[in-house]
Amino acid sequence: MTDVRIGQGFDVHRLVPERKLILCGVDIPCEYGLLGHSDADVAIHALMDALLGALALGDIGMIFPDNDPAYAGADSVELLKKVLALPEFAGYRVFNCDVTVIAQKPKLAPYREAMRRRIADAAGWDIDRVSVKFTTTEKLGFTGRGEGIAATAAVMLGK
Repeated sequence: MTDVRIGQGFDVHRLVPERKLILCGVDIPCEYGLLGHSDADVAIHALMDALLGALALGDIGMIFPDNDPAYAGADSVELLKKVLALPEFAGYRVFNCDVTVIAQKPKLAPYREAMRRRIADAAGWDIDRVSVKFTTTEKLGFTGRGEGIAATAAVMLGK
């Protein structure tokens, strides 16, 4: 192995009523959801940015612009599959990914394994290479006030 890459990603979306809350491709029962051009899956967006960053390919806004009607309401898991199908990823193996969702509420721990499985299945990775964690900001900042949800992600890949 001569080419090892690390990428990190970050994303945030505002919480609003009358939208689905989708995190890591999993529908979370909730009275509010995330606002965005696509399904606003903040966790998958952070993961895509980490993958793109690892290969110096920019960010998801460069590949899936938020002013392109083709991506209105898009399923972020399907966009993740498109990122991984880019020719630049040929020959690379993902050693692991680590996603952290930052939200004051709702409680997300009951959905952890479904989220890990959804990412692993979509990406074709072994589930033991997928970590999903949750944290709050102890009621500080926009996430603590329940105004939005943020996510970070890190990946390591090599060839």
